[in-house]
Amino acid sequence: MNKMLGNKKAICFFTLPTIIVFTVFVFYPILQTAYRSFFEWDGLNTAVFTGLANYKELFADDLFYESLKNGLIFAVILVTVQVGLATLLTFAMMNHKIRGKRFFKTAFFIPVVLSVTVVCQLWSAIYNPEFGLINNIFEALGISYRQDWLSNMNLAIFAVTFVNVWQYTGYQFAIIYAGAKAIPEDYLEAAKIDGASDWKVNTRIILPLLKDTYRMCVVFAITGGLNAFAHMNLLTKGGPGTSTYTLTYMTFRNAFTIGEFGYGCASAIILVLQCLLATVIINKIFSSREDNL
Repeated sequence: MNKMLGNKKAICFFTLPTIIVFTVFVFYPILQTAYRSFFEWDGLNTAVFTGLANYKELFADDLFYESLKNGLIFAVILVTVQVGLATLLTFAMMNHKIRGKRFFKTAFFIPVVLSVTVVCQLWSAIYNPEFGLINNIFEALGISYRQDWLSNMNLAIFAVTFVNVWQYTGYQFAIIYAGAKAIPEDYLEAAKIDGASDWKVNTRIILPLLKDTYRMCVVFAITGGLNAFAHMNLLTKGGPGTSTYTLTYMTFRNAFTIGEFGYGCASAIILVLQCLLATVIINKIFSSREDNL
């Protein structure tokens, strides 16, 4: 009994700082945002209670639905391309025949540690319609496809998404690769002794054992896509037009550019609910697959 009470005290002692930090920096700001969403407030004058008026205005705003659509496009591309590429890179690094693995693993992760500002400056130059690398490569290959990548309403969202994919695929790779290396070598060796090819080892053994790892990677990619802001802000400012607006960028614009803090708080709450819903759905999908195994 004393040992059990001692363990409970130790658990409380070590978890209390985390709970306090989470409450102060996450839970309390969310509650404040939810509270402010029921007011009309410009940040200076006295706030006026308006009830659900901000939410009614939000759901009647075409820009809200445009931002939702762009966020979903961004999230779907991130989860498919980032996680897919990270998986292929993991398979390649698990192959014992490949040399220079340390170099490649470092190279894959370098973009992750770069500042978003540096990355966006780099890709702004690469996408430049006059002297950018991409257009010059097309021209050198004799392909007539010179584009203003960040000013084309049809291409801008994909151009910005590619920058995010380039920067953070290494992060997904690090998670998946670490999970794969944690799999006991006995499992892999036994499969190879039974005559399984590398492809079968990867798809029949490694992938199923990485289910929880993939759950985390998918949550990170989806919520990261729905929360996308920095790359849009630095590369396109939400443009051209509203073609790269996301709900996060719309929230920032409403609160800090226009000065409609109550309206911005309403869109922020919808963003939080959207991310929570996505997380619940992803966990349900992975849990149902676990039950079917």
